[in-house]
Amino acid sequence: MEREVLDLGFSPDETFATGLALQGTIRDCIKLNLNLRCASQVHFSLKEFEADHPEDLYRTLVAYPWENLLAKDGYISVVSNVDHPSVNNNLYVNVKVKDAIVDRMVRETGQRPDSGSDLVGAVIYVFWKNNRVEVFADTSGETLSKHGYRKIPGRAPMLEALATATIMASKWDRATPFINPMCGSGTLAIEAALLATHRKPGLLRSTYSFMHFLGYDHQAYASELEQIKKEVRDVPGLTVIATDMSKNAIEIARTNAATAGVQQLIRFTQCDFEDTVVPEDNGGVVFFNPEYGERLGDVTALETTYARMGDFMKKKCKGYTGYIFTGNLDLAKKIGLKASRKIEFYNARLDCRLLEYELYGGTRRNIKTSGEGPSDIRPDG
Repeated sequence: MEREVLDLGFSPDETFATGLALQGTIRDCIKLNLNLRCASQVHFSLKEFEADHPEDLYRTLVAYPWENLLAKDGYISVVSNVDHPSVNNNLYVNVKVKDAIVDRMVRETGQRPDSGSDLVGAVIYVFWKNNRVEVFADTSGETLSKHGYRKIPGRAPMLEALATATIMASKWDRATPFINPMCGSGTLAIEAALLATHRKPGLLRSTYSFMHFLGYDHQAYASELEQIKKEVRDVPGLTVIATDMSKNAIEIARTNAATAGVQQLIRFTQCDFEDTVVPEDNGGVVFFNPEYGERLGDVTALETTYARMGDFMKKKCKGYTGYIFTGNLDLAKKIGLKASRKIEFYNARLDCRLLEYELYGGTRRNIKTSGEGPSDIRPDG
């Protein structure tokens, strides 16, 4: 995500395990929301203070001028991340913050806004750790990590933002072939096609929380949307291949690709992964996201599958760079190849690795790496 933010012309002040912080405006939040592929939320900092009890939150936030930010006839939701000994249920904090906002609005405007857990209006995010509290306008609302095209997810799907992040961490240059055997619902192949053609997530989404805060600049949104439309480009000869032995999976993947607008860029085939046609003498990337025994699949049976993946890459993918994303390093030992890199990712709370394999043919190939009134803005990944 840091690479994305830098490419957009921003300079992060701080990076940390789950995101980064930078200085910017609400208009900058619009740009970030429409462009970021790997983030989950864009938070705009409103207030920092100390609290030792939920009542402290209420007393501080009932004094905040919410009437300058929220519509009196609008809809608000409160979400939180709390780590404090006085709290054993985040929902209690959400209620206290909501009460403070509503009481303030009634006092200042004479009207009570609607509220609830549906993230369909203005969203307020509270981060409380130890005695430090920071309150944000969550300008995204529904998570950005879902890119809007996957209407049919399939079994144990890889989240879109995670799929994009793993591709961006690979050595794929967005021009040579991208081969995705065992494609499932098609997320990796679709994200590869979106990346190659510069189609940004904002093209597939039309509602954000920032639209429900007072002062929302529709023209700024329209301008940014027009800009990302102009950035879409053709990539002549782009080859993205997705295969799966399941007819249902291929049908789902095709449907999702059509929704994303990239169906014509992906060659879908129903077959066992060992029968995937890999173009010769092109180089490129072959990318697996197999089951790894945590949620699906029997581990003993998967040992054979992992060994077959290794054989497939050795025999049919010479000159390519191979990648296997897995949350089971014991199974990864069955691949029978030495990983040149092991890149750490988290899939929800599961510690995973993106394993990279250089699959040299007669001569070594070089595959270049490519990248793609202020307040504190925090895009969280």
